[in-house]
Amino acid sequence: MTQRHLAGARIRAQGLVGPVRFRTPLEAARSFGAHQGQDLPGVMASLALRTGGDLTRVYAAFDSGLIVRGYPMRGTVFAVAADTLAWLTELCAGASVRSAVKRRSGLGLEEEHFGTARRVLEELAAEQSDPGVGRGVLRGELMAAWQGAGLATDDGRGYHMLTHFLSTGVAAYGPWRDEGETAVVLAERWLPHGSDLEGTFGGDETAAIAELALRYFTSHGPATVRDLAWWSKLPMRRIDQALGQVADRLEHGFADAKGVVHSQPGRATGGDGEKLWFRPGLLEEYAEHEKETMAELLLPGFDELVLGYRDRHYLMDEGQHRALVPGNNGVFKRAALRRGALVGTWGRTGAAGKRRLDLKELAEVTPAQKRRFEKLFQAFPYTVA
Repeated sequence: MTQRHLAGARIRAQGLVGPVRFRTPLEAARSFGAHQGQDLPGVMASLALRTGGDLTRVYAAFDSGLIVRGYPMRGTVFAVAADTLAWLTELCAGASVRSAVKRRSGLGLEEEHFGTARRVLEELAAEQSDPGVGRGVLRGELMAAWQGAGLATDDGRGYHMLTHFLSTGVAAYGPWRDEGETAVVLAERWLPHGSDLEGTFGGDETAAIAELALRYFTSHGPATVRDLAWWSKLPMRRIDQALGQVADRLEHGFADAKGVVHSQPGRATGGDGEKLWFRPGLLEEYAEHEKETMAELLLPGFDELVLGYRDRHYLMDEGQHRALVPGNNGVFKRAALRRGALVGTWGRTGAAGKRRLDLKELAEVTPAQKRRFEKLFQAFPYTVA
């Protein structure tokens, strides 16, 4: 059984329906803390969908240095506000960096290789790392420069070195390039000065966790501390300690079997009893606009509505989950939703200029519903590359 009312509240919180909640892509990026970003066209669409659907404003935010991509958490690419990336990476990336270091010997990489790779990166990217002016360095250009310096980049070595520099705050993915990628820039020059943990929070990690919790629960809630711990890979005890600093700026409750959130756990029949945190007024807003919130939605493949929580089954059953993530291998198909539940996966078919919606139904879709999906498809913000 899906929890459609929990899904509805999350859809509303994430700004996917109703009046545009986030005025700019930067506001959306900062409010979410981070957007899953390994699928570049997907995260561009995710930001556009929450800010009125205009992709050009998303491109402009990357080009001007307002939004970047990096590896701040879980060894995974995220799109993040530029003034957030440095402190978030310091706060959350340590475990994935340590894990990656252990794999170096298997790749034949030594510390001296990283020293050479950093020197080449800094020489190549320095003049292209001024926000709003620099165009960054394409990955292929960087790999070629490393090879020219005698560094092996095959069998994942180049990717490993680049990921290390992204995960340790040396580099970031900055401006959008017509080649279909965001180019590599030097973080020290591209990111706002003083946006690291020391400059933003005086080195206070608890204050930084509190800020991250506020952003996460405001944008993703109703969600639990366990959800945030899974999403950020921060220990639950540290989140619990920090939450007290922002608890008065949030509301909380408990979900029943259908996802209806109640103020008392005893009334949440069939729920798991975990406390959910969310932005003030969200439940009243959802109740007032439930019908429009339950309308059809088309999402990109790696959207936070699907990937922002430890358990995706609030949107789908196990069979549907297998269809959305075939082989459970981390590659997500695009989700088609209706009434807060997955009803299919989707893509495009046909020649360029004559694209059509290819909807693979996982639940019954009526002709009228299909027409509404077609309308969403025509308006979907596609990155062309």
